Amino acid sequence: MIHRPRGSTRLTRAGRFGVAELRLSMAAPRPAAGLTSEWRLVDGLRTHTRRGADPGTGAPPVVLLHGLAVSHRYLTALAVALSPTHPVYVPDLPGFGLSEHPRGAYDVAAHAEHVAAWLAAYRLPPVCLLGHSFGAEVAAALAANHPDSVRALVLAGPTSDPTARSRMALFGRWLVDCLREAPLQAPILVRDVWNARPWRVLATLSHSVHNAIEADLVCVTAPTLVVTGERDPVVPASWRDEAARLVPDADLVVVPGAAHNVVTTAPTQVADACRRLLTPHSALLDR
Repeated sequence: MIHRPRGSTRLTRAGRFGVAELRLSMAAPRPAAGLTSEWRLVDGLRTHTRRGADPGTGAPPVVLLHGLAVSHRYLTALAVALSPTHPVYVPDLPGFGLSEHPRGAYDVAAHAEHVAAWLAAYRLPPVCLLGHSFGAEVAAALAANHPDSVRALVLAGPTSDPTARSRMALFGRWLVDCLREAPLQAPILVRDVWNARPWRVLATLSHSVHNAIEADLVCVTAPTLVVTGERDPVVPASWRDEAARLVPDADLVVVPGAAHNVVTTAPTQVADACRRLLTPHSALLDR
């Protein structure tokens, strides 16, 4: 991995996604690889969470937030990679995956407030919060507005680049990314879009391109890591560098060979980066 500091399921190498990972990703709600499914009522919505058992290490919980059009499914390999050392939770945002559908499509702020209510429902201590793509927008908003809930923040492939802040531009970059991703991710995307419904995906895309994530990034106080794939066309080098610059004392990790779905195709590398983020900060262990 390229580091630019500023202040038991076998997983395939970076950039790859095989049949074993696909089967594991599509397993819910059945138990698989130590992960189980459960539902809780959060702000009136039956919210699904895929979670691992507490490994008993005393390490802080890690909460993974999925991106636009998808769900917990494509974060499953990362959850498995983190589960030997951390309690891991992967909630489906309202309207996605196996969670209940609200009447409309939530914007970034509404999703962030739902996750805050979800954290309260689970009575979790301050967590390491990882958001990917649109989920990074939600994570940044939650970290900015509920700092006491976030012990550390990981922004993986954060959207959206201000130079491509339109539905057409973002969709065009996503099409380029499709050519760089492992093909076996496609069944997950099809299943997740079907669960969410295409209209919700398009409406959420509109919310994403109208969300100025920069306003949240400058308010983040938690130790932060920005992680992207080296071949990510959705989050080009100029935007990933700017996102890391906006957060005080953020670190940047770039995973060679990976594209936008770095959390799916390079779960071991991302999990190791999360552990490094937490380990050096002794203050995090005292909170």
